[in-house]
Amino acid sequence: MKIEGIGKLLRIFIGESDRLDGKLLYEAIIRKAHEMNMAGATVLRGIEGFGAASRIHKAHILRLSEDLPVVIEIADTEERIRKAIDAFEAMIGESGAGVLMTLEQVEIIRYR
Repeated sequence: MKIEGIGKLLRIFIGESDRLDGKLLYEAIIRKAHEMNMAGATVLRGIEGFGAASRIHKAHILRLSEDLPVVIEIADTEERIRKAIDAFEAMIGESGAGVLMTLEQVEIIRYR
């Protein structure tokens, strides 16, 4: 697949411990993106952040398990991103997780 030109970047902000049907939500979203043949997806783990509940999530040296912020980034054509948003919305609704999704226009310089 070759993609160049104007596309969209979808960012999904969730918690590291958010789950869907017993699986980590970010893993479920990545698997769904893969099933939908998206151009690619990346999961980024934050070291500190807060969301709609205003609870600060922070990495501590002495704790092994955390609920740190996670950002999933997916860049693709606008048409493919819009279809994916519908699928992700359904998954997120089932999970009950607090989520922020953002969408922005990007220039895709190279994807091959």
